[in-house]
Amino acid sequence: MIYSGLIYLTALSLAAITGVLPWMIVLVYLAMSVIAFLIYGWDKSSAKNGRWRTPEKTLHLLSLVGGWPGALAGQRIFRHKTSKKSFQVVFWITVVINVFTTVLATSQSSWNQIGRILLDQL
Repeated sequence: MIYSGLIYLTALSLAAITGVLPWMIVLVYLAMSVIAFLIYGWDKSSAKNGRWRTPEKTLHLLSLVGGWPGALAGQRIFRHKTSKKSFQVVFWITVVINVFTTVLATSQSSWNQIGRILLDQL
């Protein structure tokens, strides 16, 4: 399961290489993933040491805005939030929404690019 985030980031990179997706989107995913990963590690450490915890809504927001690959890695590596069923349900909903939105945005971008190419041919 941890590899799904890596596979997704690789697919985004390939889309950027082929010009289907702007590199900025890939960079945002990478940045958000690193941030999410670090916050999951911090939150696990906070849980073990009785310190202030990161709210779950913050963790979900990070996933929703593109940090889910790093969040998934953080969950598995730090063994954090993996057994809380309600958290996992919401987490995977944020992943589906994020991927769907990215695919939709990419599709719109691709169709716009194809339309410009066709119009240039006329």
